[in-house]
Amino acid sequence: MGTENLPQEITALVGREVYSKNGVFVGEVEDLRLELDRQEVTGLALHQLNTELFDDEVRKARGVIIPYRWVQAVGDVVIVSDIVERLRQPDTDGEEEEVPA
Repeated sequence: MGTENLPQEITALVGREVYSKNGVFVGEVEDLRLELDRQEVTGLALHQLNTELFDDEVRKARGVIIPYRWVQAVGDVVIVSDIVERLRQPDTDGEEEEVPA
């Protein structure tokens, strides 16, 4: 039985860097959000955020929680959907508008 078949503890995700599928650094996993009744991970709490992806209000906060459904791959790093890059999109006036997740 190879090591790739052994179950890993979810705490192994803590400290891993998170990148979008386009290779943009998003942040670092600080903690996990769990749904205990269903025994599943529902979100990743990130800190050390990429300041270009998040506005001042979010950067001043302790971090963000992204839905685990955005996770596409987990290895040495965590790869998430590029939707995280599209959270802030320019509106018609040229100002940035935050898009709800």
